[in-house]
Amino acid sequence: MNSIVSQIGDLAEAGERMIERLRRKAFLPDSRKGLNVRIGIADAAQLLGCSTNRIRMAEDDGRLPSPPASETGRRLGYSIGELLHMRSVLSASPQRAPLDVPAIIAVQNFKGGVGKSTVTTHLAHYFAIQGYRVLVVDCDSQATTTTLFGFNPHFNISREETLYPYLSIDPTQADLSYAVKPTSWPNVDLIPSNLELFDVEYELAAAGSDGQSVLAARFRKLKQGLAELARTYDVVLLDPPPALGTISLAVMQAANALLVPLAATTPDFCSTVQFLSMMDQVLQQLIGAGIALDYNFVRLICSKFNSNDPSHTMIRSIMEQTFGAALLPVPILDSAEISHASLRMMTIYELEKPIGTARTHKRCRANLDEALGQVEQLVRQSWGRVTPAREEEVLHASA
Repeated sequence: MNSIVSQIGDLAEAGERMIERLRRKAFLPDSRKGLNVRIGIADAAQLLGCSTNRIRMAEDDGRLPSPPASETGRRLGYSIGELLHMRSVLSASPQRAPLDVPAIIAVQNFKGGVGKSTVTTHLAHYFAIQGYRVLVVDCDSQATTTTLFGFNPHFNISREETLYPYLSIDPTQADLSYAVKPTSWPNVDLIPSNLELFDVEYELAAAGSDGQSVLAARFRKLKQGLAELARTYDVVLLDPPPALGTISLAVMQAANALLVPLAATTPDFCSTVQFLSMMDQVLQQLIGAGIALDYNFVRLICSKFNSNDPSHTMIRSIMEQTFGAALLPVPILDSAEISHASLRMMTIYELEKPIGTARTHKRCRANLDEALGQVEQLVRQSWGRVTPAREEEVLHASA
């Protein structure tokens, strides 16, 4: 092999070793990602839609344990697991009713660099902290989402732990339960990915003259497998490859909702328009081939938005004129806090304390809650449910 060409493999190996070093440094002492977030009683009450007095009363009468205290006696707050228990005790769970169809949301755009995996991971953690049961399926062989969940796709994940054994030409798995991994979040599971998942694309491309029927069978199989798995979850988030390949099309057909992130730049806007046009043509062909498609909602969300950049404001105005109500009104702001968290392989919802200034962190968290809350409302609307009124609102209304 040409010595210059062989450098590519050397660079890849060096990069993988560095990723593992960063992962071990980020997740010391045991090199496994943990979740050490603690939520104060005021924030817990807001998440539960009740008063702090109701929580304290439940602690006083023994229905809820009190949170641990520091050496000085200060309450340290509640863990995510404790918060989930509180929801159960106080009947404050937002989980879907048994007859509600789980939301299976594909987060997709063919343009790279729009924050697709970052949006997927933050959305998973947002839903988790709200009390939903979440499954994340990394369908992208680049495996960015898998990495953000604390796994090194090269060292920690084998091909047999991805979608490959289920979707390959010669499958060795009849359902998807084998691939589900717990994460540091007690109510979030993950089906991981790695580079070898791309073998599915090669196999189907080499299926020969019977390729179309094989392809259609794989589309139906992924949809069926995810539908069966989703029965124990409220929300399933799919992160497909940023390309119009076999896996992407299968994901589009398996989903019942579509979220398209796009950045506020002219190239991203133009690329997204092309993506929508290509999707329309392909989906029409799938429908014509008898492959069913049914979306509860299709929405675009502006990501990496800098409100201080006039060009971003102008492009966002163009988006509003073009996409109308399909564009979610609250964009995800471009924040150094998100970048700092990503460097630590974390989301904003996993940070124990601000990395930058407290003001920057608070602004970033508030924006994410509002922006991602729009998606939650769409899910609840598909279930025919609205956000329960908070206790304070009911008391105020009756006063």
